[in-house]
Amino acid sequence: MRKFSTSMFGFKKQEVRDFVKEYTIEYENMLNKLKKQDIEIENLKTNLTKYQNLEETLNKTILIAEDTSNQIKRMAREEGKNIVEEAKRNGSRIINDALIKANEIERDAEELQRRVVNFKRKFKQAIETEIEVIDEIADKY
Repeated sequence: MRKFSTSMFGFKKQEVRDFVKEYTIEYENMLNKLKKQDIEIENLKTNLTKYQNLEETLNKTILIAEDTSNQIKRMAREEGKNIVEEAKRNGSRIINDALIKANEIERDAEELQRRVVNFKRKFKQAIETEIEVIDEIADKY
């Protein structure tokens, strides 16, 4: 606390004026400092709000990305399962077709073998008949 000197009519006016001037300057400085701090606080509040909004947006984006990722994984699993099932069906069909073809070839081979046996028998009979004819001709002469 500051003490003033006294004069005949009270405190010395110049000391009081100097004090008031100092106090006014200090008050104005403090007031300006408070105004700057208020502006800075408002700027900080604005930035905080922006960052909070950004954080909220990022959180929503992360949730959407996670959901999308889960959907893609699920779809990939389903597609993989469908591909495997389709491959099994195709494999079964191919095996069935091959078995049918093998059976047809086996039947054809058996038929061909019967024909060969018949041909041999008929050819043998024809040769024997020709030999008999030749023997008869040879016996006549």
